[in-house]
Amino acid sequence: MNIIIVGCGKIGSTILESLATENHDIVAVDTNPKVITDISNLYDVMCLCGNGVDFETLEEAGAKKTNLLIAVTGSDECNMLICYMARKLGVPYTIARIRNPEYNDKSLGFIKQSLDISFAVNPDAVAAKELFNLLQFPGAESIETFSRRNFELIEVVLKEGSVLDGMSLIEMRKKYPASYLVGIVQRGDEVYIPGGSFRLQSGDRVGITASASEIEKLFKMLGTMEDRAKHVMIVGAGRYAHYLTKHLLSTGATVTVIDKDKSICQSFAEANPEAVVICGDAASEELLMEEGLMSMDAFITLTGHDQENILLSYLASSKGVKKVITKINREEFYSMAEKLGLECLVSPKHMVCDILTRYARALAGSEGSQVETLYNLMGGKAEAIEFIVGEDFSRKSIPLKDLKLKKNTLVAGIIRGRRVIIPAGSDQIEAGDHVVILSSSKRVSQLGDILE
Repeated sequence: MNIIIVGCGKIGSTILESLATENHDIVAVDTNPKVITDISNLYDVMCLCGNGVDFETLEEAGAKKTNLLIAVTGSDECNMLICYMARKLGVPYTIARIRNPEYNDKSLGFIKQSLDISFAVNPDAVAAKELFNLLQFPGAESIETFSRRNFELIEVVLKEGSVLDGMSLIEMRKKYPASYLVGIVQRGDEVYIPGGSFRLQSGDRVGITASASEIEKLFKMLGTMEDRAKHVMIVGAGRYAHYLTKHLLSTGATVTVIDKDKSICQSFAEANPEAVVICGDAASEELLMEEGLMSMDAFITLTGHDQENILLSYLASSKGVKKVITKINREEFYSMAEKLGLECLVSPKHMVCDILTRYARALAGSEGSQVETLYNLMGGKAEAIEFIVGEDFSRKSIPLKDLKLKKNTLVAGIIRGRRVIIPAGSDQIEAGDHVVILSSSKRVSQLGDILE
């Protein structure tokens, strides 16, 4: 496809990096000459220094022959206007990043319809929902949902002394019978699609697929099921915290938010009167202890500074807080955080990137299937993709045992209506099914890509 990306900041450059590997023809547009120079040096894409709101810039970028335009500048209003102008130039699909909480669901729906915007994405709201899901299931390090939440992929890290340490997957299924599949394992820098003889080890990051009820059943049998977080402390009173606090308060949780900026604290308190808002420096251990750090079920760092988030998370972890979540944007800080023992790391820009990459793959279309959901797993070393199977899929109604799958790929789940199927050799893929594929090697664009 021909794609224009307007705005190449943190999110725009991450989207560009992902889509550049998808064999699309991309034009990157930004007003900053240095940004454009850096992108032209890093990626094999066309670059244009200019303002996306300018009609001539969009024409020069090739809007009249473009399939998809993504507007992710720092201004919601500019993004909307860029999408509107692109539609007038004949671009069939447009995506706008819209972050302002004042654009609620009702007003956003009106804006999308009026400006003919195909899709609007709010990185802050997306990240907050992801964080909320993690707090509802504290034993998980990440939770990915498929087919409207009927099916989940849970990533957990096996602690030292885990009952699964040294156990093969065959032994695990016998000892802990439930309808689940251990579909992917990261050990150090290596990622495996494990067979039945694979033995788990403490420190492994394990991806388990099942329905939500079956995952809960498994965790209870393992003795690792934890109650949802009821007392939460958040550092940083920005947009992420705003959306997350709204979710938490709606469930009856208590929320303490700490920020240095007095005006931000005041605005946050006015918007969230049920939350406890503290104006102070969270780097002060004394302040954290005074505000009840030791009694918290969860501690979340959402400041704009990765280093601060990592250090504060490490402090909370050392004080015994059960669930610690750290927001990180820069890739180079991931290994540092992991070496400090921080396991629950979230990157809002990568969450949004997954959504938009999925959207682009779905638009590109594919024979016999369509991408419904896409997630990067294990720090970007693997993918989970949900396909909707079409009538023209050539391998439907054939038992899985008779299909030759490529190495490092796995059919991890089949959702047929409301029924969740953990695949066995006799199961078949049928038209209308939602099929979840795990891959630790090459990109999977269509369902047929998993077959030899």
